[in-house]
Amino acid sequence: MTTLIEAEHLTRYYGKHCAVNDVSFTLAKGEVLGFLGANGAGKTTTMQMLCGNLAPSAGQITINGFDLLDQPKAAKRNLGYLPDTPPLYKELSVQEFLLYCARLHGVAKSSVTDAINRTKERCGLTEVAERLIVNLSKGFQQRVGIAQAILHNPEVIVLDEPTVGLDPIQIREIRTLIRELGQDHGVILSTHILTEVQESCSHVQIIHQGQLILNETIAGLNRQMDTGTLQITTRLVPDINSLLTLPGISSIETMSENRIKIHHSVIANPAEQIAEHIITAGWGLQELTPIKRSMEDIFISLTKEHREL
Repeated sequence: MTTLIEAEHLTRYYGKHCAVNDVSFTLAKGEVLGFLGANGAGKTTTMQMLCGNLAPSAGQITINGFDLLDQPKAAKRNLGYLPDTPPLYKELSVQEFLLYCARLHGVAKSSVTDAINRTKERCGLTEVAERLIVNLSKGFQQRVGIAQAILHNPEVIVLDEPTVGLDPIQIREIRTLIRELGQDHGVILSTHILTEVQESCSHVQIIHQGQLILNETIAGLNRQMDTGTLQITTRLVPDINSLLTLPGISSIETMSENRIKIHHSVIANPAEQIAEHIITAGWGLQELTPIKRSMEDIFISLTKEHREL
């Protein structure tokens, strides 16, 4: 698999404030990497460093084999970037704007018409090509923003919050487009919306207070979400230490005097042994409910763990 981005030990200070702290990752062709974090976590700063709009205080970025600091023009030829606010000239028609962008990207004159037509078709803009951008809906304006980013067929596409402010139908259309782009390119998608990552991405990274706290495939994340949790209610107060001796139990969370959550290994589900243990001990089993962890649960538990370190 071709590695398109190598980011090593990226750090960025604003005065004394460290916005990004020693972040390293790679992106390969065919991957859609979801860069997830709360507002202010360091996502946009990282995106701007990857695109050469902001110099890192320390660290190195290689785009398709070109060092972004030493060979910026060669590196940026391999990049397409959609900032969180699309850079549109709204007084132009879609066709005029894409022609202008083709010239900016240095697309060969003989290839401009084909490049524009291909991009319009890919982004669903053919029908609105002659309309002024100012008269288009927010969803179509976002499509034009993506179109300018992919017009020169770059290896790497960086999208910063691409679905903000869109309605549910527009969001679904943009997510479908992102998945399609991920088949032929490497895509980085920055967002604070958890479902965005699940719907569109093959990999996920969570950034919190400028540091990467998770780097995982979506399949691996789904396995984490399937990590077993049992909610248990008993008539009498259960003996936690006694339950912890059972095989497969990783931890026990006390919710109230008679209610606990037992976290267990996915491989071995100890529900039957737990039920047997509680009944034998005479604590009076009233509830035993499996709970699936959501993406929100994982995000909150990771950021909470990080704050407590």
